[in-house]
Amino acid sequence: MSTPALKIYNTLTRTKEEFRPIDPAHVRMYVCGPTVYDYAHIGNARPLIVFDVLFRLLRHLYGAEHVAYIRNITDVDDKINARAAERGISIRELTEETNKVFQEDVKALGCLEPTMQPRATEHIAQMIAIIEKLVASGHAYAADGHVLFDVPSMPSYGRLSRRSLDEMIAGARVDVAPYKRGDMDFVLWKPSKENEPGWDSPWGRGRPGWHIECSAMSAAHLGETFDIHGGGIDLVFPHHENEIAQSCCAFDREVMANYWMHNGFLQVEGEKMSKSLGNFVTIHELLHTEKFGGHRWGGPVLRLAMLMTHYRHPIDWTISRLNESRALLSKWGKLVSIGIKTHFDRDDEWWWSAAPSPLLQERLLDDLDTPGSVASLSSAYENAYSSHTPEAFRLLASDLCFLGVMDQESLAFWGVVEGGPLEGLLLGNINSLISDRNAARAAKNWAESDRIRDELAAMGIALKDNKDGTTTWEVKR
Repeated sequence: MSTPALKIYNTLTRTKEEFRPIDPAHVRMYVCGPTVYDYAHIGNARPLIVFDVLFRLLRHLYGAEHVAYIRNITDVDDKINARAAERGISIRELTEETNKVFQEDVKALGCLEPTMQPRATEHIAQMIAIIEKLVASGHAYAADGHVLFDVPSMPSYGRLSRRSLDEMIAGARVDVAPYKRGDMDFVLWKPSKENEPGWDSPWGRGRPGWHIECSAMSAAHLGETFDIHGGGIDLVFPHHENEIAQSCCAFDREVMANYWMHNGFLQVEGEKMSKSLGNFVTIHELLHTEKFGGHRWGGPVLRLAMLMTHYRHPIDWTISRLNESRALLSKWGKLVSIGIKTHFDRDDEWWWSAAPSPLLQERLLDDLDTPGSVASLSSAYENAYSSHTPEAFRLLASDLCFLGVMDQESLAFWGVVEGGPLEGLLLGNINSLISDRNAARAAKNWAESDRIRDELAAMGIALKDNKDGTTTWEVKR
């Protein structure tokens, strides 16, 4: 049986291409993860959610056991050193604390755990080995305790970002140093001061540059060439461009990854997010404080709000967007709660291994069309509340589950757990109350008819009356 065609936009070619894995039995994806010196901001949440959706889709298409998703943790960096010194704590203490909060935040956003989350500090030997290869082949040189990549030694440098030399110099914020041969040359290894983390190397005690870390970790866990490399659009240059240079020159390969995917920028209420503007907001704050919009926003609300814009487009993060997301989830959740409590055991295997409906899969196969996917959820909702059939509830519930806005731990949000706001609200109860109301209306007992109508309204059920009595109902929108 053939695998449905997945099309993704490849930044490397600037075209939408059919995805053809190197080995369908071992599909490999690498996404740049956090530098754990501070809490992740809402812009950082976008690639986490986007590539989690892709991970879910690839697992569905090729089988969970055939997909490897690596998202690294950068735990050696100048920002980490500075923040630890500022707080008066050890670097290890800072990175452990920050990573713990990051993992909790990502889980709250409904993201599956990647196949592996390698740490940069666990791959120093691999980084040194790659740098030695680059020096031996003439693509890098040692100078004044540093090792730098010789950019002119790679004629195709700049192929990913497609920038002119002047644009690349400006974008890289070039450091002027007397030991550099060229302005664009970038650091692979640098010396460490006594109070900075460092490792022994052929060039003295030091630490790696930022770019070499991802080249080493991706090669160690996915191979010298793999299928998909992802991240935010801000990483195209210089980070991803430099990764390609290091990896291709060290391993003598034409490409590092066959497909490069990048999500668009995020702004807040129409402005670039910055601490100086007072609109810098972290995932943790959105989940646990009322800083943004006077509400604590649940993880499913944040996730759905992010999916309402296509991943390649810029996104404006607004309070109105979050309110819209919350209203949709509330509407869908009431109906799903009724369906689950009426027809299913919430521990049923189908529920937690849910496959997407044909319509949802079709949308996601088209370069992760999540706005179209949200529209398909609305269609599934319309079908479920008008038909009330087990299959309609199943389709809606499984699609919500597949997109990651519902799981076992978020059921309390939907009111499905025991003691939740919709406890006891069963389809049989609704139909029985409607039957009683029709009987009261037939007997012209208007007081009883109104009482039952109000009781149903309090449950969130809106009745549709006609000359023959109440024949249809729906969950209030």
